[in-house]
Amino acid sequence: MKMKMRIFNILLVSAAMTLAASCVKEPISGTMPDVPAGNVENPYLPGEVVIKFDPSLSDLLDKAGLSRTPATRSGVTTVDEILEIVDGYRLERVFPEVKATEAQSREAGLHLWYVVHFSEDEDVNEVVKKLSALGEVQSAAPVLTIKKSYNGKVIPYSPSARLQTRANGDEDPYFDLQWNLDNKGVVAGMQEFAINPDFQGDHVNYPDYPYDGKSAEDKFVIGDDINVVKAWAETEGDPSVIVAVLDEGICLVHEDLSENIWINEDEEYGSFEDNDGNGYAGDRYGYNFLEQTGIISWDDVGDSGHGTHVSGVIAAKNNNGKGISSIAGGSSSSTGVKLMSCQIFSGNSASNTVSLARAIKYAADNGAVILQCSFGYTSGTANPYEYGIGFRDEDEWAAGSPLEKSALDYFIHNAGSENGPVKGGLPVFASGNEYAPSAGFPGAYDDCIAVAAVAGDFSPSTFTNYGTYTDISAPGGDQDYYYDFLGANSLVDGDPVRGSVGCILSTVPEHVSSSGYGYMEGTSMACPHVSGAIALGISYAAQQHKHFTAEEIRELLYESCTPLNGYSGEKFYYKWQADASMLVHGRKMDLPSYNGKMGAGVVNVAAFLNKLAGSGVQMKFPNVYVQLGSSATVNPLTYFDASSYTVTIDSPSVAEVGVEGAEGSHSATVTHSGPFTFFGLAVGSTTATITPAGGEPQTFTITVSKSESGSGWL
Repeated sequence: MKMKMRIFNILLVSAAMTLAASCVKEPISGTMPDVPAGNVENPYLPGEVVIKFDPSLSDLLDKAGLSRTPATRSGVTTVDEILEIVDGYRLERVFPEVKATEAQSREAGLHLWYVVHFSEDEDVNEVVKKLSALGEVQSAAPVLTIKKSYNGKVIPYSPSARLQTRANGDEDPYFDLQWNLDNKGVVAGMQEFAINPDFQGDHVNYPDYPYDGKSAEDKFVIGDDINVVKAWAETEGDPSVIVAVLDEGICLVHEDLSENIWINEDEEYGSFEDNDGNGYAGDRYGYNFLEQTGIISWDDVGDSGHGTHVSGVIAAKNNNGKGISSIAGGSSSSTGVKLMSCQIFSGNSASNTVSLARAIKYAADNGAVILQCSFGYTSGTANPYEYGIGFRDEDEWAAGSPLEKSALDYFIHNAGSENGPVKGGLPVFASGNEYAPSAGFPGAYDDCIAVAAVAGDFSPSTFTNYGTYTDISAPGGDQDYYYDFLGANSLVDGDPVRGSVGCILSTVPEHVSSSGYGYMEGTSMACPHVSGAIALGISYAAQQHKHFTAEEIRELLYESCTPLNGYSGEKFYYKWQADASMLVHGRKMDLPSYNGKMGAGVVNVAAFLNKLAGSGVQMKFPNVYVQLGSSATVNPLTYFDASSYTVTIDSPSVAEVGVEGAEGSHSATVTHSGPFTFFGLAVGSTTATITPAGGEPQTFTITVSKSESGSGWL
């Protein structure tokens, strides 16, 4: 959603992050001394800072037991002196200790990050200075607040009678309104829309507005979409691919989303027991990191439906006779990718960077390979008097948000699996909506993907950030460009809503729109198009039994884009027309100035899948990890295409093999069409071979341990 992003002076080594867009802007408010108007009030939490201890203290911290429970005093002189210096009363490890992932957490240095709690009477910046001066502290920073800076108003969708009749079949009844997925040059035959009868006089009332006289057909160009319809012939999504949505909570019961919500089978929803030992109790569908509970919320009076809206773009169920279509949601006959709700916003409450960092690491540790992040900091090249001051380069961002960067690096390097379709994680961020010639951080970080927005003719959305750090573009809507049309099928109190034409239609909770669907716009909406495209691409790789690195996925994504280097002329629009009519005035965009500055171009899903088809490494049978006294089942059909397979284990005293469902019968050699079940008999490891009928044998390793870990593709 489009909005004004607000951020305070990064020279204070702090910043405030905001959701990247809103259909309706609120007046700018809040100032700080010696900082341009429009910056955020209370940019960090009082009484808290985050520190990273020097690695030399690792053993002392372990000895104090701080990795397991917060402590008022540790018993370790060096650590306790730190608390005394800042009048501190409690130390708490940022990331909980989790047996399955502790080794890689320590390798990344995440076990050294702690929250220091101290008196709110202390000045946060002074505490940061004191702690930064200590040799035992490698890094110190405030706990930054993360605020939504929009009022949450979206354009509800009220389906017309013509479109309602399609709901009787398998087709998604509102697909005709989704120009972003299939641009036919018109939207729903255009009979769903009407020229604004008052608009023809607007160029008289506002003589500075150079009305271009374009029809809606001129502003929607056939084929100016993400080319996903062709891609569906190859794959509609795979449930092994998990997208973590860092946003407001996803509406878990939405008719178009409920089948594609990720489920942690070991957990009971909202329980206080951490059944799977991952550090978070009751996280059956994800976790609410703001409220520190497994209960995901989406119906707070201050919630806009933002998290549900981006989720619908990625993985609403296709061809189920309900609502919209999505990029990777599967169909009535196939399952789609899964959506993990990593909730960092709720209602009007501010979030913070500790919650954000925990959400990022949680996503990596629990199987997500894509971070969907429609938020970010103000661009460093935005107008500071309108939007505040943002990070200008990576060094400033790393200094102002060191914990956030550490968590992102962990996700980038630890998500996925060597035994899966992708090794490494892919964080996707909105570029921002400040009309600025550079994307905002964290999306501007080299290993992240920053997404700019385009309209239905592939022209840059009037609000989008572009230029430096911008990686790719996708449909994001453009109310200001389509102002001269009313959405006749989008009603509020029976009256057509101006501005719905050209926005992105997707799922929202019913308290936002009684139909469960609504329009939003912004780089927030462009972002999930790229997340969805990557999810569909990884689904295709999984189904083709191919392996890629995250870097290879990014490069193939960019190489397959539809170029945007042929802009000419001017684009006319009404700035802020939908949100502040009293401030409306005409503007012109110099389109040639955007040539070569919209990243690699518009995401092209079918072309992306074609690139993947000719690249990657064919998967081989993976190493198997088994817990002592337990078993693990693997289906060779996931990796080979043969009528039968022979598995031979070299050391049957360590492990044996059998046929799934025949747990009482297993031996050193079994021939079967699969799946195979491996039984852990003694702690240790052994080599084994699998020989497809008519094929060559391949060697793999079976490891039996007291606690199962490293299961990779499995």
